[in-house]
Formats: sequence, C-alpha cells, structure tokens
Amino acid sequence: MKTISVTLSKKLDAKLTSAAKQRRTTKSAIVRAALTDYLARNLEPQPESVAALAKDLIGCVAGGPPDLSYNKKYLEGFGRD
Repeated sequence: MKTISVTLSKKLDAKLTSAAKQRRTTKSAIVRAALTDYLARNLEPQPESVAALAKDLIGCVAGGPPDLSYNKKYLEGFGRD
C-alpha cells in the first residue's frame, strides 16, 4: 500500500478518532472507505445540462404545440398583464 499524509483540523481528527473507536477499526480504514466511496460517485461522467438529465423525458408527450416553450400567446391570462 502507498502512504499519504493528510492534515486534519482538531475537530475533524476528534470525530475520526471517535468513529474509529466506535467501529473498532483504524482511522486509515475509515479514510480509505470514505475516499473509495467519494471517488466512485464523483469519477462518473456528469451530465452537461438539464436537457442531458431529462433526455428520456424530452418529446415523450405527444399532441402538444411545438412552440409551447417560447410562444407568449400560451401565457395570456397568467401572471401580470
């Protein structure tokens, strides 16, 4: 295994020490697990936009007007005049 050094605040070190005692493991084991989890979640490609997140929803409703998102006539009667 490779060794690294990390500087922790006193408060964070106290929390880590307490967690290690409660779990009956080492601080290193907790840090390794946390880092593994963090990297697994954050190394996956992130969507570039809201459209990328909703790509399976875009166009799923049939029969609506094609200019609903930008034609102001559909907003008549809503909000202030």
